[in-house]
Amino acid sequence: MSRHLKGPRVAVVGATGLVGREILDCLESLPRLCGELLPFSSGRDPGAAVAFRGRKVRAPGISRAALKSADLVFMVSSDEVSLAHSRALAASGVWVIDDSAAFRMDKDVPLVIPEVNADALSPRKRLIAGPNCTVTGPAVAGFPIAKAAGARAVRISSYQAVSGAGREALEEFARQLAELRPGADGWRGLASRMRRLKAKALPRPIALNVIPQVGSFDDEGHSGEETKVSRELRKIWGMPGLRVSVSAVRVPVLRGHSVAFWLETRRPVSPARAWKLLRGRPGIVCHPKGYATARDVHGTGGVEVSRIRAGTSPAELCLWVVSDNLLKGAASNSVQIAELLLKKGWLR
Repeated sequence: MSRHLKGPRVAVVGATGLVGREILDCLESLPRLCGELLPFSSGRDPGAAVAFRGRKVRAPGISRAALKSADLVFMVSSDEVSLAHSRALAASGVWVIDDSAAFRMDKDVPLVIPEVNADALSPRKRLIAGPNCTVTGPAVAGFPIAKAAGARAVRISSYQAVSGAGREALEEFARQLAELRPGADGWRGLASRMRRLKAKALPRPIALNVIPQVGSFDDEGHSGEETKVSRELRKIWGMPGLRVSVSAVRVPVLRGHSVAFWLETRRPVSPARAWKLLRGRPGIVCHPKGYATARDVHGTGGVEVSRIRAGTSPAELCLWVVSDNLLKGAASNSVQIAELLLKKGWLR
């Protein structure tokens, strides 16, 4: 347990994971939001601990009684953990911001990106879902345009970082890169070593490769990620009839999801008009000249937009959108929600 300052008592379930550690980094400088920290691990490591505000804080396995003593709980663990605890905690009066997929499509649970649908928050709904890390970029970048000109259809091709699959995938990626280190046999030897790579955390070896599968496939050939992005975008934008097509691809990038994004509007919008709609919007960084890459957004909390151009008709725009999947795609989005609760006076 961290030293108590004036501010809410905040628990982080999954504090030792990739997103959990990012949440702790966000909370470090926000004493009004976190006066006292209760970090919890998955329970697999009895000696787990995290660093917070200059101190080492023990992160034990989950305790429902300890969680009920918190004012706010960040759930950054598995769907199973969230299903076991989140609804009961919210019913007891604790605010719960859940980054898993467990409740995103529940009609009674708001799915929130503050720049898009902060009005979905309610003092009567203490369980709040955070979005899939892939949908965040296009949802934020496309919303001002869709709001101004309507939206008829969306097509998304995502290029997703390995960190989106968790620590085991990152460690597997690192091992594969080590196995491909340069040798005297040149590129022919490299090709031979690539064929010998083994994969466990991901469906195929990811080093020097791309994998057109993120999640398992359904009977129609859609991957789990593709289905999540389609459904969540409709809910976040409040457009249940929106046509959405998604292709999700894992690429050999450590951090930062990139999205090629086609938006078909109900009324024509020129690229120049689109830039005007996006410029100055909270959370959006515009690159009317040049472009941003996954490497550029590492460690940032914004959604960066570039390469806006006309599509196949005056009512279609093409955009390139990148964002940090661990921050805006997860941790910083959740912290932004908590800050809104505090600002509204709902989180005490």
